[in-house]
Formats: sequence, C-alpha cells, structure tokens
Amino acid sequence: MTPIAVVGPTATGKSDLALELAERLDGEIVNIDAMQLYRGMDVGTAKLSIAQRRGIPHHQLDVLEVTETASVAAYQSAAGADVAAIMERGRVPVIVGGSMMYIQALLDQWEFPATDPAVRARWEAVLAEEGVAAVHAALRAVDPVAANTILPTDGRRMVRALEVVELTGRPFAASAPVIGRPRWGTVLIGVDRETAALDTRIERRTAAMFAGGLVEEVRDLIGRGLRAGVTARRAIGYAQVLSYLDNEYDLDHAQERTLIGTRRYVRRQRSWFRRDPRVRWVDGAAPDLTERALAVLDEAETV
Repeated sequence: MTPIAVVGPTATGKSDLALELAERLDGEIVNIDAMQLYRGMDVGTAKLSIAQRRGIPHHQLDVLEVTETASVAAYQSAAGADVAAIMERGRVPVIVGGSMMYIQALLDQWEFPATDPAVRARWEAVLAEEGVAAVHAALRAVDPVAANTILPTDGRRMVRALEVVELTGRPFAASAPVIGRPRWGTVLIGVDRETAALDTRIERRTAAMFAGGLVEEVRDLIGRGLRAGVTARRAIGYAQVLSYLDNEYDLDHAQERTLIGTRRYVRRQRSWFRRDPRVRWVDGAAPDLTERALAVLDEAETV
C-alpha cells in the first residue's frame, strides 16, 4: 500500500503510466495538477475523460469552480485525507501530476507561514495598480534571492513572498520544506523524454487542444466567471485564449504563445524535479515503461 507519485514534466506520459500502475496494483489515482482541480477546464489541461479513466477512482479532479482560488495549503489537507483513506481501504494511492509546489507540499508536509489579509491586500493592490514590475522591484529590495527565483511574470507568487517576508522578517526561502523521507514512504517515479521528442509532443498536443475546442471551452468558462478567477484565468492556454478573445492578437498567435509558455513551464518542471534525489527516472518513450516503473517499485521496497 506504499503510495506512488508519478511526476515530471508536462506531456511525458504520466497519466497513462499512472493508469497502468493503478490497474496492476489495485490503486486509486490522486491528481496533483493544480489546473485539473477546476471544473470545466478539461481540453486545455488534457484532463482524462470519465471513459478514459477505466473505472479507476480519481480524486482531486473537478473540485473547484473557476472563480475560486487554488490553494496549496487547501490541496495539501484535502489530498492528504484522500491518500490516507485510500490506504485505509487497502488500496494503493497513485499520485500523478506535475504541479511542483503541490507535490512538495503533499509529500514533505510543508508548514505554511501564516497569512494576513491586510498585508496580502496591500500588495495585491500594488500588483493591480502598478503592475508586476512594481512588485518584482519591491521583492528585489527585501529578498533578492526570491526575486531571482520567482518568474518575473508570476505576480501572485511574488505577492505571497512579500507577505511572508513582511510577516516573518525572514527570506521567503526560509519557509520552504526540507527534502527528507517523503510522507507515507511514497516512491517517486519521474517520467521524462528526450527534449526534441518532447517538444514535438507538446506541439502536437497544443495543436490538438486548439483544434479540439479550447476556444469554445474558454468561452463557456467566461460565462461561469473565468475572468473573475485569480488562478484559473492565468493557466497556460486559457490566458492566451482570453487575450485572443480580447482581440490582443490572432488565434495563430494565441496558439504559438501557448506552445512557448508550455515549453518554458516544462523547463522549470524538469529543473525542479531533477534537483530532487528521491525521484527515480524512467523514459516515457520506452515500450516497456510500465515494467520499468514496476521494477523501480520493487527496488525501492528492497532498500
């Protein structure tokens, strides 16, 4: 019943491997892709349809409305309860996804610094009124390491970093978890592919999303409050389609920007996961991928 976490960059084949492992090991799947938490965000997140799930129970899918803000802390609590319940049923939790902070929060029991609505609101106002460059400059002044680490376009995370620094008087990195034995003794399996081959898969997947109804999905979600959401509207693909619908650029450019954004995200994921010595890597292109992953599990159990 030792949990398995199938992690790694986008489009490497994690979902398919997780399904195979869940079938072979009598498991249930726990999603750890932040954008797949949202109801209706299906095409742009490559969310498996109910039919594609092979009757295997899936947890932490479709649990938020697009108007709600995804929270790492809330996910940590809810997904942790799911994993514990699966184990109590005598089944194997198969955790799958690529949202880096969510994975670390769940498996390393990240203890999050307190929040202060007034402090958060003040920095959010700066972000809204003066833009991301202003909060980036403010963060650089008080925590240059965090400013260099966080993407200069990630205004929401910079706001959180400024809040933590102000409340704790310590650098943002001081609140990060220490990598040690993963919670529940979880075995981490990383799935990756050769860069050129993965780039091709991402290009095909992006084209398939646009051909398969991503624009229509975004139009529907606008009617459900997507523009009011803090996190959902910033998802790769969704943000670009919103810009297209706002006539900021044409559809071909929206698709190209989505492709570029996905490739950048993959580079961040690869860098993040490769730093974790607990991850045992398998080649997503291997014809015997499932057997290789099972061999990793066997090896981990003998250590």
